[in-house]
Amino acid sequence: MSWLARLEVDAETARAEGISDSYAWHQRLWECYPDTPDAKRDFLTRIDPLEGAFRLWILARGKPRRPLWCPPDGFALKEIAASFFSHRYYAFDLRANPVKTIVQRGPNGETLRRANGKRKNGKRVPLVKPDELGAWLIHKGKVRCRDQDTGLDVPGGFRIVAEKPLEISPMMENHFRKKGQSGYHGGVQFRGILEVTDSERFIETYHAGVGSAKSFGFGLLLLAPINMVL
Repeated sequence: MSWLARLEVDAETARAEGISDSYAWHQRLWECYPDTPDAKRDFLTRIDPLEGAFRLWILARGKPRRPLWCPPDGFALKEIAASFFSHRYYAFDLRANPVKTIVQRGPNGETLRRANGKRKNGKRVPLVKPDELGAWLIHKGKVRCRDQDTGLDVPGGFRIVAEKPLEISPMMENHFRKKGQSGYHGGVQFRGILEVTDSERFIETYHAGVGSAKSFGFGLLLLAPINMVL
């Protein structure tokens, strides 16, 4: 069982609540789970700025509650039935943080390693070119992540339908402040059609999210089942 909640909040209310960026939303959306303040975050969010308002989405296995700062008529909740995942094709809308990792190298081009011999973490940089962004999303359908225990790739369970247009918005910087430090994530919106290639893996991907910076409102797939013949 899982739930999809939609919250609509006007900009004036957000300002009055001191909500100014994605990290502030990250903190305040925890109020949808008042009984589990110390739990590990296991839900996805999305923040869509509108004209004079914000539309927020929460995808979670646990049922979210309406926070006090969200008006009753701005809160909608839907239980996602198991039958929702029985379709082959879906129209999708994804706001993601596509990045690539640049390996850290020494003055002679050697890969830098830690004292234990493991490679040092590379620097993450945002992708901005349309061809790189399209390739990134196609790859996510094939490989969602790497299992930390086995070191094996975990399939994403879907493919982007190349016969239909894939819309890719220009990358936009989403700035925030966290514990006195400033930072930003590169946000890109994708719209298109996907085909499920592995139902079990796709359901896992749907709940886990796509890409990085999930705590800051990225990675949630908005889906609509469709019938199509290629």
